[in-house]
Amino acid sequence: MEKGGSAPTKEKGKRGGGKLSRSETVTVRLDPKLNYLCELAARAQRRTKSSFIEWAIDHALGFVGVPGQVESETIAEASAALWDVDEADRLAQLAFNAPVLMTHDEQLIWRLVENNGLLWRGNYVAGEWTWRSSQIGSFCWEAFREHYQTFRAVAEGRKPQSDLPTWQKRETQASAFDTDLDSDVPF
Repeated sequence: MEKGGSAPTKEKGKRGGGKLSRSETVTVRLDPKLNYLCELAARAQRRTKSSFIEWAIDHALGFVGVPGQVESETIAEASAALWDVDEADRLAQLAFNAPVLMTHDEQLIWRLVENNGLLWRGNYVAGEWTWRSSQIGSFCWEAFREHYQTFRAVAEGRKPQSDLPTWQKRETQASAFDTDLDSDVPF
């Protein structure tokens, strides 16, 4: 036993002092008045405080508009287009659907993505591949998922740009399916 106290328990050693539970994370950041009123509202609805906060946020998302959209759409209405369990897909969905909401770090990653021909279907014009990075239909999702961690590491400065995936910058041979099929039909 330690002097003047009890023996340290395994529980204290596990906590590490820096980890908070879900409700503590939200509670710590609330103004004391909001914290108290939130506790009362949770009691009134017979919920835990964290359950009430999740409900309140879900409700509030129906009132917050997505900036930069032609049509007025709320975050709740756009949630299917904005949320994905995969981090790479979430970033791409955000870039296509609400780019004004991207953080600086997300913008750095996306700039690398927009300039990488491996991730886009394009056209071979005058000896160069070109593509429009604003068109979601030309985006190669699988290639992005496969190389996302590399794009992120380069954007964060943990890897050099030479680690980014490259693409063939010259015209490839046309396949048999790219030829005019009408001339081959024996009618």
